[in-house]
Amino acid sequence: MKTKPKSNIRVAFVVPHIFISRDILPHVIFSPGRLALSLTSELDRQGADVTLFTPGPADTNLSNITADMSYFETELEGRGDTHLDLLKKHPFTFISLARQVQSELIAKAYRMANAGEFDIVHIYTNEEDTALPFADLCRVPVVFTHHDPFNFLVKYKSIFPKYKHLNWLSMSYAQRGSMPPDTNWVGNVYHGLNTDEWQPRLEGDSEYVAYLGRIVEPKGVHYAISAVKQYNATAQKPLKLKIAGKHYAGHSKDTYWQNVIEPELGGDIEYVGHISNHTEKNAFLAGAKALIVPSSFDEPFGMVTIEALACGTPVIGSNHGATPELLQLGNTGFITEPDGITEALKRIDTIQRSECRNIAESHFSLRRMASGHIDSYTSVLKAQQAGL
Repeated sequence: MKTKPKSNIRVAFVVPHIFISRDILPHVIFSPGRLALSLTSELDRQGADVTLFTPGPADTNLSNITADMSYFETELEGRGDTHLDLLKKHPFTFISLARQVQSELIAKAYRMANAGEFDIVHIYTNEEDTALPFADLCRVPVVFTHHDPFNFLVKYKSIFPKYKHLNWLSMSYAQRGSMPPDTNWVGNVYHGLNTDEWQPRLEGDSEYVAYLGRIVEPKGVHYAISAVKQYNATAQKPLKLKIAGKHYAGHSKDTYWQNVIEPELGGDIEYVGHISNHTEKNAFLAGAKALIVPSSFDEPFGMVTIEALACGTPVIGSNHGATPELLQLGNTGFITEPDGITEALKRIDTIQRSECRNIAESHFSLRRMASGHIDSYTSVLKAQQAGL
């Protein structure tokens, strides 16, 4: 049995979001949680000594420290609800209970770090604002990663700038635009994936282009629909647009699905439902001529883009958020405003699918993501030792 190389970095990797539990994560769309599990496993493979802190038990082979969920579970049992039932019925109650769990988890990580058990604490995923005011009380460096624009919600927008002096990791340079210019960035690490788990289609034609993601207005699904219809009006070989994702009809007064998308379905526009199974997602992306990412939202990353590249599928993305950083113009796809998607579709066959796969392997691997984190941890620890 190969021995893991000894590491000088002992990492408390804290994922405070309540969804990080084997009882909840399989039932929700929460890519930061799955990223956290993949990243920590790869950090471990690369020699870091990682302890994973999660609210409930996680599916991991690492040392896993959890919070006390007993009072949360007692409340659910008394109501006859699951976690997600309570979130839908009484979101304020759910959030209040979750905050108690998150606070205990973060306090436990800081306390153990102060006792000399860790060299660095990494607070990962949304809900980390609970950890911000107490970071200066931790005797080892604390690093923060956030998975939205920093000004996306009021609770974030109002507090993050106060703590710009802390150690921040960005997942794209575009994400940095929502923080003050003098924020203490200690690294930029793009997300990665295990490309061995994605089977590409490198040869053959396809009859459809794909959209995969949440079906909400900022994601711009209507732009994809309009572009494909315009393309097909003059194309010798029409394309289908296959839309996969979760819509929110009946949720929070969201009428985008009913009023904008559903009336367009039929003919060249097909809704294939929500795809959560990895094998089905792989087949859907690999079978497409291209993935369209027409978002008007300044996304800080966009996992679906690199998932498509890993499948050998070119991407037509909007000129918003991190997408321009993830694509190589004319090599792995095209960046365009909504009115340019149709023209990009006409040129999509100039993209070599093998090159899309190559870029996924060289730029967006899980191995590279983990090594980027270790480099950032090392840099922060050296700065601390130097008294900077």
